Amino acid sequence: MGKRRGVSAVNVVFGWLRHQSKMVKIPLGIILSLILVVFLRFTVKNHNHFFVASELIHAAGIIILIYKLTRQKTCSGLSLKSQEVTAVFLAVRLICSISMEGDIHTVLDFATLVSTLWVIYMIRFKLKASYVKTLDNCHHYYVLVPSAILAFIIHPSTRYTYINRVMWAFCVYLESVSVLPQLRLMQNAQVSLQIMFSLVYWLSIRLGHVTWIQVLLTTLTCD
Repeated sequence: MGKRRGVSAVNVVFGWLRHQSKMVKIPLGIILSLILVVFLRFTVKNHNHFFVASELIHAAGIIILIYKLTRQKTCSGLSLKSQEVTAVFLAVRLICSISMEGDIHTVLDFATLVSTLWVIYMIRFKLKASYVKTLDNCHHYYVLVPSAILAFIIHPSTRYTYINRVMWAFCVYLESVSVLPQLRLMQNAQVSLQIMFSLVYWLSIRLGHVTWIQVLLTTLTCD
C-alpha cells in the first residue's frame, strides 16, 4: 500500500509538470539544479569519485552514440558543432591532465577524445547525407569566445602555471555550454527529428557539469 501511494504521488507530480508552460518549467529546473549543487557542496568531500564517475558515464554515452551511428546509418538530429566543441574542451583538458596530473583521468580523457573525433569523422564524411547543416546553425564562437574570456577573468589559484590554470578554467566553462549547439538544432527542428538519438549522449555528461561547478565553488571558497 505504501509503495502504491508513493508511485501515485510521483505520477501526480510528473503529471503536473507536464502540463506546465516553459516559463514555469525553466525556473523550476534552475532552482532544482541550484539545490543539487548546494547539496553536493556540503556533502561531497572527495570530488575525485565524481570526476571518474562523470568521465565513465560520458564514455558510456559515446559508446551508445557510436552504436546508434553504425547501426542506424544516420546522424539526423545530431549537432556536429556540439561534437566539435566537445572535442575542443576534451583536447584542452587532456593537455592540462598530462601536464598537471597524469593519472586515470588522462587515460579516460584520451579515450573519450578519440571516440568523439571518430563521431565527428562519421558525421562529416560517412553520414553527411543525413546531416542537416541548415538546422545546426549555432556558430562555434558563440560558446568558444565567452568561455575563453571568462577563463582569463575567473580561474583557479593553484600551484600550477598561469596558462595551465586558464586552460583548465576554459575547458570547464566550455564543457558546461557544449550542449548549446545541440539544443539550438533541436529548437530549429522543433524537436521533430530523432532527438532521443542525441539525448542519449548529452544527458550522459550532465553529472560532469555538476562536478565542475563544485570544484569551482571550492576553489573560490579557498581563495
